[in-house]
Amino acid sequence: MRRVFAKKENSFSGNGPAGEKSPHILVIRLSAMGDVAMVVPVLRKLVSTYPKIKVTVLTRGFFMPMFANIPNVSVYEADVNGVHSGIIGLGRLAKELRDEEIDMVADLHDVLRSNVLNSVFYLFGIPVKQIDKGRKEKKALTRLENKVFQPLQSTHQRYADVFEALGYPIDLENHDFKHSLPLSAEVEYFAGSHDKKWLGIAPFAQHASKSYPSDLMEEVLRQLQNNQNIGIFLFGGGAAELPKLQEWEKTFPGIHSVAGKFTFEEELALISNLDAMLSMDSGNGHIAAMYGVPVITVWGLTHPYAGFVPFNQPLENSILPDLEKYPLIPTSIYGKTVPEGYENAMRSIPPEIIVKKIIEVLDITRV
Repeated sequence: MRRVFAKKENSFSGNGPAGEKSPHILVIRLSAMGDVAMVVPVLRKLVSTYPKIKVTVLTRGFFMPMFANIPNVSVYEADVNGVHSGIIGLGRLAKELRDEEIDMVADLHDVLRSNVLNSVFYLFGIPVKQIDKGRKEKKALTRLENKVFQPLQSTHQRYADVFEALGYPIDLENHDFKHSLPLSAEVEYFAGSHDKKWLGIAPFAQHASKSYPSDLMEEVLRQLQNNQNIGIFLFGGGAAELPKLQEWEKTFPGIHSVAGKFTFEEELALISNLDAMLSMDSGNGHIAAMYGVPVITVWGLTHPYAGFVPFNQPLENSILPDLEKYPLIPTSIYGKTVPEGYENAMRSIPPEIIVKKIIEVLDITRV
């Protein structure tokens, strides 16, 4: 009923040689945007390693464009606020998915909803493997006392481990997938000529502790505006973000806000054509990385060691606060915990450090 193919060419017969049925894996990852985006490169590697496999991704309909152009992958929309809400709705959803003839389930979410679905799949005799989120070691990394400060397994590898448990190991080390999507006529007109290096900037995050202070970001924009080799696009879209992006667009001629002007699919296409993305520890960085775009991340009270570095990005592209001054970082996985005296941790990152890294990644002359 709610099976949607991102592109017609993604459809798949489901049959292997001599009519043998190919394995059909259901992948569960309902939210959030960044976590869903991190699934994309893993699935791309999965289907390239096992080209006869069939994958259905259970997620929110809004995220469907992320999975466009991945062979053998389709999206099944989870209407968790409508017909699939509550225990009864989830039971209905599980039956719908069973009728899609899934052979096994990769639960990459491990939340109440997915656990309810897994219980029903168990009754149907459908095997399920579930992500190990590493909650214990993440708690040790973020606790304020007796912190165990060491890098943890990446979320991408945790996803890959689920497929290995199902019998489909994949190697994420070798992954060449730089892929630029075609721009619509409207976006092409908006963006103009690509004779400059295109830089995306996503200056916001869900929590204030992960967002670079507005006045310092303005200084970054001011310094970048003077460089004639860079075209800058601002990304965001929350109710509180839109006015600030519009203000910066007016303040800095030549810097363009994308927010509210295009469809999500059109935004994705523009991101895929960027030469670099400056992002907080947030979804836009993961979206850019899934297209092979170099990503510079600015971290506040979270830390790359928690396993959320954008895919295939070097650690040196992560810009951190002064950890000598703020030794308790990371204070939480998602940026919710702000210890007393840590409110201004991001202010220990000078704008010049960010601009220098951007110039380095874009490989251009500083003007």
